[in-house]
Amino acid sequence: MKIDGGSTAWMLVSAALVLLMTPGLAFFYGGMTRAKSVLNMMLMSFAGIAVVSVLWVLYGHSLAFGTSGSDFLNNFIGGFDQLGLNGLLETATKEDGTGVPSLLFSVFQMMFAVITVALISGAIADRAKFGAWVVFSAVWVTVVYLPVAHWVWGGGWLMKLGVEDFAGGTAVHINAGAAALALALVLGRRKGWRKEPMRPHSLPLVLLGAGLLWFGWFGFNAGSQLAADGVAALAFVNTQVAAAAAAGAWIVVEKLRDGHSTTLGVASGAVAGLVAITPACAFVTPVWAIVIGVLAGVLCALAVGLKYRFGFDDSLDVVGVHLVGGLVGAVLIGFAGFTAYTEASDPGLFYGGGLAQLGKQVLGAVAVLVFSFVVTYGIGKAVDKLMGFRIASDDEVAGIDITQHAETGYDLGSIHASGVVSANGSTATVTTKKVEA
Repeated sequence: MKIDGGSTAWMLVSAALVLLMTPGLAFFYGGMTRAKSVLNMMLMSFAGIAVVSVLWVLYGHSLAFGTSGSDFLNNFIGGFDQLGLNGLLETATKEDGTGVPSLLFSVFQMMFAVITVALISGAIADRAKFGAWVVFSAVWVTVVYLPVAHWVWGGGWLMKLGVEDFAGGTAVHINAGAAALALALVLGRRKGWRKEPMRPHSLPLVLLGAGLLWFGWFGFNAGSQLAADGVAALAFVNTQVAAAAAAGAWIVVEKLRDGHSTTLGVASGAVAGLVAITPACAFVTPVWAIVIGVLAGVLCALAVGLKYRFGFDDSLDVVGVHLVGGLVGAVLIGFAGFTAYTEASDPGLFYGGGLAQLGKQVLGAVAVLVFSFVVTYGIGKAVDKLMGFRIASDDEVAGIDITQHAETGYDLGSIHASGVVSANGSTATVTTKKVEA
């Protein structure tokens, strides 16, 4: 099939937009941590880019979208037929008729794998060894993400069953949210949790990160159509209005509950709306997208407080926003999904489809949640046993940036140096003068 220039151009942009979401997440998470942890938090996201990108080329694409020799095995995992992206360089376009190069589809999916790993990191802020995180990332994307991506998008059992997930409500957000809960339980609570203030150190960084995420999410959702057409336009509009509605709903909850609305609330609400609309963005009308956004804003705003009730330290509310938001969007397809554009799906309950699609959506969400939680817990325990996953208590108190990376995000003392410094810094002759802040 001939390459479609318009769709290919849109997909190139979309892949870049999805990549931008991970640095955006780094700002979002980094601003939410304390000042002594900001660099470590951001580096965890960038490490995900480095690790997952390489593994995706070596075997990730093949395990997610390849074909095994056995029909039974292919229900659960891809094959080894496309290791090193074998065959994609020679294939001009995807066989589904989109006119998009197969290699471009692969790199677009690579960006999804990257951000899914990065999302988990927010649950273990301030206390994870960086080396252990890198090892965990490599194992997790291999053992958890790739099978789930195959189930949902690569021809696996959930896809064959008819479970709908347009852009990642199950494969990305429920998957990452369940993993975040498991890892938070493995590492335990931060030292001083619930006794010391652990407020975000930079709300401007949080808002910048939320803005970058919002911007990149148009590639995440509308790009998942793999074409520049009416479905992509529907997904684009639904993404915008769901995020806007959720941001408004979250700060209304804050106002009623706490007496004031916050910038952290509006940023978190927008992300919650983006999460919830992700699986449903091509399956619902814009009015339903607003409803989904409102429900996500309200439910996620309430859900972030559950960690205090149940005693688990999900540092940056990954569970409350991504797991709960993903569940909201995935399940509501079973109520509000319509088939004007999506012939593969059954209509939702409110469109005369009965309980068929709703049952499929619930099954898919629960299957991914349980699989991700159980396997992630095992991986986390194994990493902890082999190399220790958590930093020492004294290092945690001193600050993970300085103890793990020998850096600080902010030189608040403002040191001015003069003198001659060698290229490697080992024979520096320096005089300093401290300027009072």
